[in-house]
This record gives sequence, structure tokens and C-alpha cells, in this order.
Amino acid sequence: MDQIRLGYEKLLEEEAKELVWMVQYNTIIKAYEVAERYVRDIHYSAEDIEDFCFALENTQKIPYLIPGPAGLYISALCNYAKEEEILLKLSELKTEINLLGFRLTKGKRLLIEGDAGDFTGIGLEGGDLVVEGNAKNWTGAGMRSGRILVKKNIGLHTGEWMMGGEIHVGGRVRGLGNIVEGQVFEREKMVFPGKVRHPNIDY
Repeated sequence: MDQIRLGYEKLLEEEAKELVWMVQYNTIIKAYEVAERYVRDIHYSAEDIEDFCFALENTQKIPYLIPGPAGLYISALCNYAKEEEILLKLSELKTEINLLGFRLTKGKRLLIEGDAGDFTGIGLEGGDLVVEGNAKNWTGAGMRSGRILVKKNIGLHTGEWMMGGEIHVGGRVRGLGNIVEGQVFEREKMVFPGKVRHPNIDY
């Protein structure tokens, strides 16, 4: 746990200056690569990731919860974990964490109890991401493949620059982004693509 905390502190030292927090995709990628560098060398379990999430808001040892860097760091921990399925109980956190599920890879399943913040599941690479509560804006932006299931409501710009995969929303979709490829379902009804615009193309 101390090693996980130390890696997060180093990420904040290196990247938080830039990430306070105007989100640009190249900044996210750079910060994620820093997170990967620290996470690769740590031995931890899925349970340790959950403990870290809880500790973010409930201990004096961790400097502070910044929703963007915290989400990237947690995403890196999930992507490099030995376990294929990871459960994060976030329902007691007062702060919604952004960027959870970033680049979640094929064969990984991430379950989030509670709500997720902005940019949930962006750049998803074949993984299966389930949010038991709500997710905010830019969910699934730039995802390539895989599946996102948000059981309640979802915000604006859903699926912005999405290249493939599926987003399923149990409640309402406040607004779709500029989607390239893929499918979005609201309460089991497909809302993207809408009416088939190109009859010869099999969606």
C-alpha cells in the first residue's frame, strides 16, 4: 500500500502542475505513461486498489485527491493488475473520480459501485466497464472496442470520437458527442447509429 501511495505522490509531483486540470488528450497520455512507469514495479492485488481508493479521501497519508490524476493512476493499477475482474467500491467517496477505465484492455472487467466522474472509459481498448451509478460527461470518448454499461444516467458528449465498441445506459443519455463508429443504447434502444443512413452498410 505504501508503494502504491508513493507512486501516486510521484505522479502528482511530475504531472499535477500541468494537470490542474485542463484535460487535453496528449496531456492525459503523458500522465498515464508516468503512472504506468510507477505501477509496473509494484506488487499489489485488486484489493489493494480498492484500499487505495478508500484511502484517497479517508487518510492524512495521501496528499490529496485530484480527480484526474487519481483516475489515471487507478486506471493504470487496474490495467496492470493480475486479476481479470476488479471491483471498486466508490459509493462512499464524496468526490467523483475522473478518467476511470482509461484504456481498459481486453479480458479485463472493471466494476464500479457508485458514481463515476468525467471521461469514464475513454480510450477503452476492449475491456468491460460497468458503472452501477451515474457517469458524467465524455464517457467512452475515443474508445476503440469493448463495452461500457452505466446503469443510471450519463452526461454530455457521450462517445465523442468513439471508434468502436458499445455504450449501454440504463437511464438517460443527456447528449451524444461526435461519434465515428460504434453503438450507443439508451434503455435498450439504439440511439446511435439512429435510423440507418446508409442502407447498404450493415451496422
